[in-house]
Amino acid sequence: MCSYCGCQSITVVGRFMAEHDEIINATGAMVRAAATGDTAEVRETAKVVARLLNPHTHAEEVGLFSVMREQEEFTDHIDVLCGEHSTLDELLEIVAAGDLARAPEFEKALRTHIDKEDNGLFPAAAMSLDGPEWERVDATTPAAEAPVTDGRGHLLRPEEHGHDDGHHHDHGHDHSHDPHGAGHPHP
Repeated sequence: MCSYCGCQSITVVGRFMAEHDEIINATGAMVRAAATGDTAEVRETAKVVARLLNPHTHAEEVGLFSVMREQEEFTDHIDVLCGEHSTLDELLEIVAAGDLARAPEFEKALRTHIDKEDNGLFPAAAMSLDGPEWERVDATTPAAEAPVTDGRGHLLRPEEHGHDDGHHHDHGHDHSHDPHGAGHPHP
C-alpha cells in the first residue's frame, strides 16, 4: 500500500486498499496449500479468495471505475483493469479445479494488478476526481461484504461464516501485505 499521496484516506479507496490486503492474505494461504499438494485445502482456500475477490472487483467496477471511465484519459486503463479482473477470476477457477501449479501464477497476476490500482489508479483518482464525482462514487459503490477475517488478517474458518462442512481447516495467514513483493513494511 502506498502512503505518498494520501489516497487511502479517501473512504472508498482506503476500503479497497484494505480489501487488497485481505485478498493477498487469502491468496497466500491458497498458494501454501498448493505447494503442499493438498487439493482439498486449495479448493477451500480458493473459496475464501473468491468470497473476498468477487464482491471487491464488482464494487470497484460499478463505483470508482464507472465514474473514472467518464474521463477519456482513464477509459483505456479502466478497460485493462476490468479485463484483468476477468482474467483473475478465470485463473482462480483453474486453480480451484485442481491445477495447483497455477497458484503462484494467480498470486503474481493478483499482486501486479493490485500494484496498478494502489500505486496508479487510486492516486490518479485522488488527484482527478472532484467532490461531486466522489459523491457519485460513494453512491454507486455497494457496501462492503461481511469480513472473512478477524480484522487482523487472520482468516476465519468457513464454519464461522455459516459454511460448516464438518471439517476444520487452518488456513493460516500471511502478513506480508506488500503488493510489490519487496518486503517493505507499511504503517
